[in-house]
Amino acid sequence: MELRIFQIDAFTSEVFRGNPAAVVPLDSWLPDVSLQQIALENNLSETAYIVPAAEAGAHYELRWFTPTIEAPLCGHATLAAAFALFHELGHAGDSVRFSTRQSGVLSVTREGELIRLDLPVYTLGAGETTAQLEHALGRRPAEVWTAGPKLLCVFENKRDVLELAPDMAALRRVDAEGVIVTAPGTKHDFVSRFFAPNAGVDEDPVCGSAHCALTPYWAKRLGRDTLSAHQVSAREGELACELHGDRVTLSGKGVTYLRGVITIPD
Repeated sequence: MELRIFQIDAFTSEVFRGNPAAVVPLDSWLPDVSLQQIALENNLSETAYIVPAAEAGAHYELRWFTPTIEAPLCGHATLAAAFALFHELGHAGDSVRFSTRQSGVLSVTREGELIRLDLPVYTLGAGETTAQLEHALGRRPAEVWTAGPKLLCVFENKRDVLELAPDMAALRRVDAEGVIVTAPGTKHDFVSRFFAPNAGVDEDPVCGSAHCALTPYWAKRLGRDTLSAHQVSAREGELACELHGDRVTLSGKGVTYLRGVITIPD
């Protein structure tokens, strides 16, 4: 069986920056084991699969897989899927609606070069700095919050975030899908990084779903709902974030790196 595949660098306009995601359009769903095997073979933080939606209210069904698990929500691979539809697959119009299994219907719109994602907010709860978390990160955060399946760790300055070199084996023993680290920015309102070894991704270069927690945190702290974000991983990426009650709008660009065909057993 031959399938088309696209690799899109998301939250950037330059190849080799932002966060790469594979997008595989399907006519109908393959077995989950095949979806997981393809994602493992791609070895990217996420592979997105899209299938024409059968029900009204959405254009496509969308699922995301890391190399090891199916993800409940992924921002950058949603941007990549929309970018592929708009720029590679001939989707008509400037909006697309994705039906997802765990995160509801996600709307994406195109405004010039920008792609705007409408995503759910992660509700923040009080967390705690444990000795295990501090050891894994190699530095003690000033604040810790729970954010759905993730932890949000706040540091005092950008350098703290840049210099982190987590012990990934120790981080796997932290009870969380992933750990977001953040601090005030200099040219941006805030900076962040995201580590998710428990999801098969040691460091996710530019994580959209992390900004579903970062946006409400920084909106409250800074007293405004429109923010600029910089994920300071080695590849880097920039996002414009807006808080709208229990929804977050994330805006960024994308660029196609690869167009190809994969062959899998029937």
